[in-house]
Amino acid sequence: MTDLAWIDGALTSARPQAIGALLRYFRDLETAEEAYQDACLRALKAWPQNGPPRDPAAWLIMVGRNAALDSKRKLSRQDELPSEDLLSDLDDVETPMAERLDTANYRDDILRLLFICCHPGLPATQQIALALRVVSGLSVKQIARAFLVSEAAMEQRITRAKRQVGAGDTPFETPTPEERDARLLAVMAMIYLVFNEGYSTAAKDAAARIPLCDEAIRLARLLQRLFPSEPEVMGLTALLMLQHSRAAARFDADDAVILLEDQDRSLWNRELINEGLALIDKAMRHNQPGPYQVQSAVAALHARARRAADTDWVQIEALYRALEQMQPSPVITLNRAVAVSKVSGPQAALDLIAPLEAPLGGYFHFHGTRGALLLQLGRTAEARTAFDRAIALANTVAEAAHIRQHLDRLMADSATG
Repeated sequence: MTDLAWIDGALTSARPQAIGALLRYFRDLETAEEAYQDACLRALKAWPQNGPPRDPAAWLIMVGRNAALDSKRKLSRQDELPSEDLLSDLDDVETPMAERLDTANYRDDILRLLFICCHPGLPATQQIALALRVVSGLSVKQIARAFLVSEAAMEQRITRAKRQVGAGDTPFETPTPEERDARLLAVMAMIYLVFNEGYSTAAKDAAARIPLCDEAIRLARLLQRLFPSEPEVMGLTALLMLQHSRAAARFDADDAVILLEDQDRSLWNRELINEGLALIDKAMRHNQPGPYQVQSAVAALHARARRAADTDWVQIEALYRALEQMQPSPVITLNRAVAVSKVSGPQAALDLIAPLEAPLGGYFHFHGTRGALLLQLGRTAEARTAFDRAIALANTVAEAAHIRQHLDRLMADSATG
């Protein structure tokens, strides 16, 4: 099959492996990217005529390497490039040559490529932008739309990130097991950030922005193939799937946020849910609990509840308590407070979050949660103050509109009174 849809899918799937191998060979990110782009252009010309190669990634590595070397020779000696037929007709030499370049180091190549995007000197926004550009192959225009900035500004951001990576002492040797573990944690954090960028998108912005959640899941699946027996990678992948399964039910027709307990669960993606549930169940059988597994276990309990009333809040509270021990954080305590309110009532939850006002004073969700708890207790004046503060700190119009609903309800109740 050589239709354009298949070719586009093959190029996208092969990109991390091909650029990773070319990066190891040339030890320069810009050169590896240009070599891959040259190979893609030749694939678009050769594959419809000659049929698909046995191994698209191997073909792209081989052709990209040859094209880059020929470009370097041309710049140095102004020699003519070999003919297209010579570059494209790889025949049986394709596989052994690609094996020397790639197969023995496949996992480390892709992990290295991902780790370069997680350069510790880069801000999180630049890490995400670089990963989306280099690993995912999204255009600068697409990424700019995702971050709601101009194309020129995003071009500068990515250029600065590449410059900083290029100026650093980036290792190209095969990492030790200890180094690989450290890189894996950084890569998982970056993928989670990519997902959160998409997950926080308001409904009305979704059409104008790229599906970052889908891309994060694709990257997580890639990591899963590299580390098929790593339970935390399973946990991360399951978490993203379970969270994204609710996408169609998170906003109403007016782009207002719909809380989890009010969502139409028939709109949830059961295919994603089933895959996520199977993955977290498999991860937990390893008996090596980690933060991503615990978070995905919470998401799994929500996914298994056919109705909001069926949610096992006791187990969810216990999971958040375990997560607090693994990763002490005021945000985790705030999430646990929601479960506590379901199990022990709003006053117990309010007592739990009282010490969080200082560390979370600038956090939208703290004031929104506090306002909701105060409202349940009938402390309307305090609830109104908390909701006003939440609106001032809202990150999106949808968040502000959701809090505004509570305020409108308070005003209506006051008028009735």
